[in-house]
Amino acid sequence: MWLPVLGLLLGLILGFLTDIRVSEHYAPYLSIAVLAALDTLAGGIRAYLENQFDEKVFITGFFTNIFLAAGLAFLGVHLGVDLYLAAIFAFGIRLFKNIALIRRLLLRKWQG
Repeated sequence: MWLPVLGLLLGLILGFLTDIRVSEHYAPYLSIAVLAALDTLAGGIRAYLENQFDEKVFITGFFTNIFLAAGLAFLGVHLGVDLYLAAIFAFGIRLFKNIALIRRLLLRKWQG
């Protein structure tokens, strides 16, 4: 459980302390990568709460999701189709589903 939280905190600290600007050309790629990373983080937290967390699965899923999402965005840009919207839709649905499951798991744990 400490790995996803550590990664999130490190990313937030680096993001707030640096003055890095992303050009408009790379914005779709970055937005997709961030959404994929948040989806993986929520999935990792859910797996931990279900006592099924595996660091190898988390790390490989994290990078696979990011590269798949960025690859879809890249392919879509070169084809002239907004494929990144499909990735946003898919990762968004998964993110909300994972958050709902986390909420239910936490409620069960707190209620006894």
